[in-house]
Amino acid sequence: MALTIQQQLSSPRGWLNFLIKHNTIFIFILLVVFSALISDVFFTSVNLSNLLKQVSGIGIISIGMLIVILTGGIDLSVGSMVALLAVTFAILVNTIVLPLAIIATIAIGFGLGSIAGYLVAFQKMAPFIATLALMTIARGLGFIYSKGSPITFDTAGGLFMSNFANNATLGIPNIAIVFFIIVIAAMVMLKYNVFGRLVIAMGSNEEAARLSGIKVNKYKFLVYAISGALAATAAIIVASRTNLGSPNMGMAWELDAIAAVVIGGASLNGGKGTAINTLMGVLILGLISNILNLLNVPSYPQQVVKGAIIVFAVLLQRFESK
Repeated sequence: MALTIQQQLSSPRGWLNFLIKHNTIFIFILLVVFSALISDVFFTSVNLSNLLKQVSGIGIISIGMLIVILTGGIDLSVGSMVALLAVTFAILVNTIVLPLAIIATIAIGFGLGSIAGYLVAFQKMAPFIATLALMTIARGLGFIYSKGSPITFDTAGGLFMSNFANNATLGIPNIAIVFFIIVIAAMVMLKYNVFGRLVIAMGSNEEAARLSGIKVNKYKFLVYAISGALAATAAIIVASRTNLGSPNMGMAWELDAIAAVVIGGASLNGGKGTAINTLMGVLILGLISNILNLLNVPSYPQQVVKGAIIVFAVLLQRFESK
């Protein structure tokens, strides 16, 4: 019989276990309190809006990364795919009508993800190698198609997307609303949908899932395709916010996405992780950058802090398992 929260907190050891289990949420709360104490502009609408805008693109690819990691895989191509697909969307939005440009960009992202899925699921290539190769190819294609220069939106459809990405609804940035909708969809899928449950089952024990009759290769293929489609969605958002597509977009985003998923408590071995905790991980990374920017700390030390937090998060996971 499950223990109530009051029973869990009835002893010092219970408090410790509770804090470790929910460490992501407590770290997030501590960072918010710390931010409010060190800066009087943190809770201003302008700063919070900028924070949400900054994390939305990385947040979307982090959800795709979570789904891949739940199977025990990894996707190193998402950052480069954001660059290629941002260039692709800029070309398409200047060529065809906006709805078709959006659909085509997401379809191309799904197709690129499918290539990695095929190599991993059916050719038994290591996820690290398959997605590393795709990462290099995608970044190169982005520079080829753009000729190394940003492509600016110059049509009514592009202007509409730029206005959408830089405006808000009820005080919440529109691109953050898109991100939150994706998080909610992932939460429902992983908890209540058959596909999500099978993905988690595969990550927990792939051989047992295969012996149970689950088509492991099919679902492994699909998670990479979904990751590609979400990378395309992030590319559309990022390109729309800046009103251009550039082959330099998404640099090292795959590392930030992995960091967000790990900070959120997901296991790189697969089978463990939730969308809400990944959301917390994304916000924690965003808060760290926001705090350091408010303190006028240069960008290089920020990477050191992020790395230290990743190590801390992994050590907490090991401590929790013990």
